[in-house]
Amino acid sequence: MASEPDDKLPPQGRFNRLRKLAGLSMHVGSEVLKTGAKRLSGSSPSELLSLGTAEKLVATLGEMKGAAMKLGQALSMDQDLLTPEVRQMLARLQNQAPAMSYAQVSRVVKEELGAPPEELFRDFSREALAAASLGQVHRAVLHDGRQVAVKVQYPGIDASMGHDMDNLGLVVKTVSKTSRMMDGTAYFQEFRDELMLELDYRREATLAAGFAKSVAKLPDLYVPQVIEDRSARRVLTLELLEGLTLKDWVTTSPDNDARFRVARQLIRATYGPFLDAGEIHADPHPGNFMVMPDGRMGLLDFGSIKRFSPGFVEPNRRMFHQALRLETLDVLALCREVGFTVELPEPEAEALLREVLHIAGRPMRAAPYDYGTCDINRDIRNHFTRNAVRFLRIKPPPEAMMFFRATGGLAQNLRLLGANGDFRQVFLEVGALVPA
Repeated sequence: MASEPDDKLPPQGRFNRLRKLAGLSMHVGSEVLKTGAKRLSGSSPSELLSLGTAEKLVATLGEMKGAAMKLGQALSMDQDLLTPEVRQMLARLQNQAPAMSYAQVSRVVKEELGAPPEELFRDFSREALAAASLGQVHRAVLHDGRQVAVKVQYPGIDASMGHDMDNLGLVVKTVSKTSRMMDGTAYFQEFRDELMLELDYRREATLAAGFAKSVAKLPDLYVPQVIEDRSARRVLTLELLEGLTLKDWVTTSPDNDARFRVARQLIRATYGPFLDAGEIHADPHPGNFMVMPDGRMGLLDFGSIKRFSPGFVEPNRRMFHQALRLETLDVLALCREVGFTVELPEPEAEALLREVLHIAGRPMRAAPYDYGTCDINRDIRNHFTRNAVRFLRIKPPPEAMMFFRATGGLAQNLRLLGANGDFRQVFLEVGALVPA
């Protein structure tokens, strides 16, 4: 890495980044249209994207980092849209993006902590342990011998993220002007605010410490300790966790018992803190979960921890417990209490929302349930597609966006694990943490 050029930064400038994304969109869009045409003609190709296009996608989004790269990470998790080979290539964006030079790393550390890595740590690896959308991680050793992971933010990524958000905001604003039903400005603002907040590693350190308290009732989960005197706005030092990230662990061909254990931990890691403390880990890509040698699950990357309002959490808690008790839900009343606005006739809206909950709740009703054949995300997507115009008149509160991101990602990760077992009992265990 030391031989890399010192000026290898994410592309700067709003219009430069827009130009790169526009070119990539044309390339990808052209291939998707060709695939769609072939399917309509009856030839039904298996790949939405070719390996060549996926490689171009990885190269461009990896270079751009920031919000663009997060989009690629999310795309790599969807098993219904892409073949395993294409998803495997896109999965490189989860923690193997092109790294910045050590000279850049050293400069950021010195600017933030007042001294270069060689003075602040007994040992500091010049090679990145992982590289992702906002920064990269280096293995290091404190002077007292503790092993740590040091996340260093890419120089200029704050400006790049701002430019990406300005470009996306212009699109949202233009679409919103065409129709009141298409107005997505509140959702975009929620997404923008949450994403821009991830740039402050001091905030992430606070969120990590808070999340550790939220999972305290769950001893099979672990949040690494923050090293506060080696952390700042663009540098975050955490206790180093050993093990395999979820995306690497699944390649070791674990048996069903092991896959069920890890799937249970993922469910607990998502719903436990939400039901108990009203917060959720909202960046669920499989590089953020680590299977540790002692059997615990380590949680990583706390910049996207979302804390919800009591008005959102309380009705969702009741909905969760009523679903576990297999009661008939007053879906419309609960959704309105959560913050939904409904502009459809009530019977239509009730039927649409009830079907969403019926699909999503399959593992809470059936025992055993096989996540290897789970079609929850696909069926919900198809339900929304078939009823797209009517769903435009049912609007969730903006804070629900991060909840949907977390729970949708959980379903994708559980599908990746493909475990079969009594998941209803797992959800009952989580519900027991916070009695109705």
